[in-house]
Amino acid sequence: MAQRYDARGNIYIVVAPEELRRQGIDLPAQASLAAQTRQAWAAAAIEACCNWAPGTQPAGSKDHRSDGLLVGPFQSSPPFDLLIVNTDGTLAERSGNGLTIFSQALSDQGLLPRDEACLLKVHHDKSDTPSPGQTSVKVAEVEDVQGFWLDLGQPGFGPSAVSAEGVETVLLNGRELSHVKPLSALNGAWSRSQFARVGNPHCVTLVENADDLPGNEQMREPALGEGLMRIAYAMPVGAGKPCPAGINLQWAMRLSEGHIAARVFERGEGPTASSGTSASAVACAAWRVGWVRAGEVKVTMPGGTAPILLEEEQGELSRVSLFGTARMID
Repeated sequence: MAQRYDARGNIYIVVAPEELRRQGIDLPAQASLAAQTRQAWAAAAIEACCNWAPGTQPAGSKDHRSDGLLVGPFQSSPPFDLLIVNTDGTLAERSGNGLTIFSQALSDQGLLPRDEACLLKVHHDKSDTPSPGQTSVKVAEVEDVQGFWLDLGQPGFGPSAVSAEGVETVLLNGRELSHVKPLSALNGAWSRSQFARVGNPHCVTLVENADDLPGNEQMREPALGEGLMRIAYAMPVGAGKPCPAGINLQWAMRLSEGHIAARVFERGEGPTASSGTSASAVACAAWRVGWVRAGEVKVTMPGGTAPILLEEEQGELSRVSLFGTARMID
């Protein structure tokens, strides 16, 4: 049975592969093959699991019951394969909140080891980064809250890390950033961005004033939302510029020592209440320009605050980890 879970306002539906097959969806038995053939089944899976039943969509809600679909596990013991399906039918390379939810679902099923790290393998069909992407997850407790630490590995920085094309270089605190013209054309304050790859690609735009952080409702309005979609989404939905494979967009503002405010517009989904990998990318970008130090960083999004742990070696970030919790909802 498909189950809905919430992680900081990010909602995913977890469904086992055999459940999709029982609904007549031709999902291959191997996750790798399922990723390669996603155009044959992903749209049907979204329609079956994520669409509102007729007459049940609450006023003012999003077009779907969730921010995406987590298909898996494909095994009964670790390591576990899964697929992260956006509501437009595309596959994501990684989702911090999605993997937190998947970890909670595995725990609820009695499949997640409690005393050792467990490997999650996300299969996708992107050509600019290897598949499957691997994330190590471990049951943990932070400030008396039980959840999971996700080891997201070493981040990459700059246009080459996300296959960005045609961007100019600008400086902030002596660090090279990027000027993404389509972003600054929407708002002149959005002129300094840090590209980062934390499993999936991100463009973090650094701002000084709260007024320059776009609200989620504002990003859903056509005047702004259509422009952001052209930037974030790959063709044919978007323009694929500056990144042909699309890019997740974030905006970040320093609140205090070790604390950053952020907003998120996801490739394949649009404005979201929160995103774990986006929060991690924001923390990494803030470190790179000297807004935060290595150690624990808090990133606050409309859906909640994500604890991030940054590890530094010889002046470079060597690892970024995300702590998260999730709960099953009706």
